[in-house]
Amino acid sequence: MPRNALYAQSGGVTSVINASASALILAARTHSAHIDHVYAGRNGIVGALDEDLIDTNLESSEAITALAHTPGGAFGSCRHKLRSPQDNEAEYKRLIDVFKAHDIGYFFYNGGGDSMDTANKVSGYAASLGLDVKSVGVPKTIDNDLPITDCCPGFGSAAKYIAVSTSEVALDVASMCATSTKLFVLEVMGRHAGWLAAAAGLAGRGPNDAPQIILFPEVPFDKTRFLARVEQSIAENGYCVVVVSEGVRDRDGKFLSERGTRDSFGHAQLGGAGPAVAELVQEALGLKYHWAVADYMQRSARHLASATDVAQAKALGEAAVELAVQGETGVMPTIERVSDDPYEWRIGKARLEDVANVEKTMPNDFVSEDGFGISEAARTYLNPLIAGEDYPAYHQGLPRWAVLKRISVARKLASRAP
Repeated sequence: MPRNALYAQSGGVTSVINASASALILAARTHSAHIDHVYAGRNGIVGALDEDLIDTNLESSEAITALAHTPGGAFGSCRHKLRSPQDNEAEYKRLIDVFKAHDIGYFFYNGGGDSMDTANKVSGYAASLGLDVKSVGVPKTIDNDLPITDCCPGFGSAAKYIAVSTSEVALDVASMCATSTKLFVLEVMGRHAGWLAAAAGLAGRGPNDAPQIILFPEVPFDKTRFLARVEQSIAENGYCVVVVSEGVRDRDGKFLSERGTRDSFGHAQLGGAGPAVAELVQEALGLKYHWAVADYMQRSARHLASATDVAQAKALGEAAVELAVQGETGVMPTIERVSDDPYEWRIGKARLEDVANVEKTMPNDFVSEDGFGISEAARTYLNPLIAGEDYPAYHQGLPRWAVLKRISVARKLASRAP
């Protein structure tokens, strides 16, 4: 007898997380012997805990297909830390009650490291009770910091946006530097891993091309060396473009942008590395500057998505279903790079216990010797990930996004305790 599946999105969304959702739901529909309904948790695991489920079977194939070109999280995402069963077994019991009430035999959690931790915990708890629930993680993060997989869906498109934006703004600043702005600073995401900052380096090839300076979380910030490099760039080029990761830290390990608050996962709340760096230069050198924070724009720019990224997001969504119906649990499909040139990749898999809460930072040899740029090894790795275009359909000059009904599944349980 076929059983139902629960799919949920988690963490910061990407421009291609819905591509994984689209492929997963469509793949599940081809496995009617194993999967009956695919329910989506409204706002991630929170929706599962609240028994707030969306019946995706009531969405047309056309609408689900259109998700592949739609940014954001179609079913709502969340930042909810599912602690260990020993610390909060009530949540696990509630989750299992929801699973039983709706005959959930497959659980797909689409997210980053913390999400893979959640999927792993659900897999382990269900197994401890002897329940047949196949729990499979679906990787997603623009930070590109999941281990084992060569890259993560969401990263390639965000990287493309950063590289293109850096290239465009450099031409702007170069046009104005003789009489106006000398310094432009772009802040990008990346708490502990500088993958997105590194992507900006693809904008230039020559020694004086922008960005002239990239500040990585992996390289401790040195104020004296940094200011000297800014002065050098101004002298040689007339301007300087700096790309700074939000997670840049000094030699003592303190974030330049830390605000003293923490999110629900216990992570330091960051924001302001860009203006902090710009003001440092202004105070020391008296230069006119502008700064910008890519913020949500870098992770939602579906109009500039990488074709490679979209293809991999879809492939991983499909692979998650295949793993589950084959009886796999506690696993995550991965991307394995076969060759750089021509770029070839295939689907692999990893144990969730090997992925959960492990951050993959950039290798040392991806950073240039002076610490302010990227190496040829980094270019070789990054170039294929931003390759190709996959434009959404346009109507009256604007992208046409998917429109879903999001019809709720009838509740069978009492509301959970607050």
